[in-house]
Amino acid sequence: MSPTDIATLAVAVSTLIGSFAYGVKWLVQHYLAELKPNSGSSLKDQVNRLEERMDEIYSLLIAGNIKPKRGKRNVRSSK
Repeated sequence: MSPTDIATLAVAVSTLIGSFAYGVKWLVQHYLAELKPNSGSSLKDQVNRLEERMDEIYSLLIAGNIKPKRGKRNVRSSK
């Protein structure tokens, strides 16, 4: 192998490694952006809203303002 071939191979390998590293960085950056609150549309905001609603439901159940419904069982009789 001549020095030109070695240099070409080194540039090609470094380009592939660099593009792979940039792709991983881009993916991580965009996935982490979903975990930061941003006024309503991120996954973190949705989880926070669900937690607040669950806390309200639990407090109402503990206070006795809401009683759980006991539904009738749908039992089929065999004929």
